[in-house]
Amino acid sequence: MATAVNPAVPAAMPLKELTLRGIVLGAILTLLFTAANVYLGLKIGITFATSIPAAVISMAVLRFVRDATIQENNIVQTIASSAGTLSAIIFVLPGLVMVGWWTGFPYWLSVAIIAIGGILGVMYSVPLRRALVTGSDLPYPEGVAAAEVLKVGAGVGGVEENKKGLAAIVMSSLVSAAYAILAQTKIVAAEAATSFRFGAGATTVSTSLSMALIGVGHLVGLAVGIAMFIGLLISWAVLVPWLTGASPIPAGTELGDFVGTVFREKVRFIGAGTIGVAAIWTLLKILGPITRGVTSAIAASRARKASGQDSLALTERDLPIGIIFGTILFSMIPIALLLSAFAQSGPIAANPVPTISLSIGYILIAGVIIASVCGYMAGLIGASNSPISGVGILAVLGISLILAALFANGVDAEGTRSLVAFALFVTAIVFGIATISNDNLQDLKTGQLVGATPWRQQVALVLGVIFGAIVIPPILDLLNDAFGFQGAPGAGENALAAPQAALISAIAQGVLGGSLDWNLIGLGAGIGVAVIIADELLRRSGKGRSLPPLAVGMGIYLPMALTLLIPIGALLGHLYNRWAKSSGNFEFKERLGVLMATGLIVGESLFGVAFAGIVAATDNDTPLALMEEWALAVPLGIALFAGAIAWLYTWTRRTAAATPPAAGHDPDEVMQREANVR
Repeated sequence: MATAVNPAVPAAMPLKELTLRGIVLGAILTLLFTAANVYLGLKIGITFATSIPAAVISMAVLRFVRDATIQENNIVQTIASSAGTLSAIIFVLPGLVMVGWWTGFPYWLSVAIIAIGGILGVMYSVPLRRALVTGSDLPYPEGVAAAEVLKVGAGVGGVEENKKGLAAIVMSSLVSAAYAILAQTKIVAAEAATSFRFGAGATTVSTSLSMALIGVGHLVGLAVGIAMFIGLLISWAVLVPWLTGASPIPAGTELGDFVGTVFREKVRFIGAGTIGVAAIWTLLKILGPITRGVTSAIAASRARKASGQDSLALTERDLPIGIIFGTILFSMIPIALLLSAFAQSGPIAANPVPTISLSIGYILIAGVIIASVCGYMAGLIGASNSPISGVGILAVLGISLILAALFANGVDAEGTRSLVAFALFVTAIVFGIATISNDNLQDLKTGQLVGATPWRQQVALVLGVIFGAIVIPPILDLLNDAFGFQGAPGAGENALAAPQAALISAIAQGVLGGSLDWNLIGLGAGIGVAVIIADELLRRSGKGRSLPPLAVGMGIYLPMALTLLIPIGALLGHLYNRWAKSSGNFEFKERLGVLMATGLIVGESLFGVAFAGIVAATDNDTPLALMEEWALAVPLGIALFAGAIAWLYTWTRRTAAATPPAAGHDPDEVMQREANVR
């Protein structure tokens, strides 16, 4: 795959990329974005993608510096997005407070857990760059979107095309942000949902009125969109009605609440089983590319030693493979010390060596698997839409099963609590690997598209991890002191929900306490096998069709509100691209569609950052509300949302059709020149 370079920088000039000012700006953005993400994630269970907002802010700041480059802006967004993504560690660490093992977050211990897991995530993902980025056709929607934002800001392309491209991003960003703001005022709805009887049970149809999801759908393509829609149907048209019909609604419970409880407590475990099987199958399928990626990295390292750095193109210079392997192995020493210190009490203390040795082996092996799968998921549907909490479920299941086998003779209640805490501690390290590898490959895709130097970007990723690790623990402590966490000892009525941490803690308690329903996970695994068979049959039909199993698993696991618009966006993108192909000047028209979809993500992401800050400053969930909920908010919201999307696609088509091809881009001119040559 061809790598884009910055035409504004002559080849002979030294490239400004990993600069002190870029690192400082990235560190400042890290503080802002990480604080907002931690608060929002603990309060309502969602976090926002930080790469695109960081790219936009970086360009706005560095445009006042004469010699700033697209690659320097890329470094800033890499640092900020790495740290922002690492804030997903809140899906695990608060569990240690919830089970009563910690009363707060010991600073240096927390920093060590977060930093080591994140740095391992960077190291594991370096060889994957060659396997899943440069040697793969995965769409990487957020990586592509961030690259398009950087390119437009740097003026890459023809003057007229750049002008129209910038207009597309700005227009869709304004529309996306405007709807998000309007939804927070309560004039229109942010989500539409209805629950009803379905067969012997009940189900819910819901959607978040999020324009960013339309943008993601446009970028991921039709195959992934269809697969997610099939997973959604399996979940809400089959599993939820069946499971709700199997048990009566508790007295005094609303139908919607009952359906939501069944989904959270049963269907998500089925989805986790599907994701687990799909993840293993995906790993087996990409073992070849991963092996080739590692082999290529070793060959590049040898070439560098034999002929110097100049023997490799800038865009092929990763961190040396010896440093990668050395860092991974060296990291096991502080991990062993941390685990040993953590296991000073409880049943592990009597004979710590087997438990700690197996835990280290688990981190090493699970790290490889999870980094590969999370990187693949990021390439499939984007980092912010990947079911990272589902990976957390699988990670905590693995270590909990190991502990259950080691202590099969049984322990008392206090001993079980100790084992649950140890399982969460190990999971936190593995989860750090998951979150960072999920984000890193997205960043490295952006770097590939803007001509970045991989090793510099990988150093920036490590810096982002370190900045995030320094910032996250005091924010967690502040929120714990101010609010506490629901389910934790002494939590008040304003305690933060921390829903993912509560779920992962409950799984550890279920496995080690013997109360987990394995039938649900087994059913999900069976669905996963069936989907894998269907996917292989489709691929062998020779018609270019596929049914990505991981995407189906994500459709089952994620709430419908987060998935329904992705298939719709995929369909809209498919129809737009089909029109572009049939009308000439395809490359520009397709790019304009990508830029419009990118703007949908940019606008909502920037507003998400601002809104999280407002919520934190005011300690109010609805600081922009102008009115109470009212009956017309949903129909008005749906009508306005659909109308805005329809208008944006119509405007984009008209703009694309009215723009003449840049010199040398007209297909007819190209064919004529080729004919003249012949």
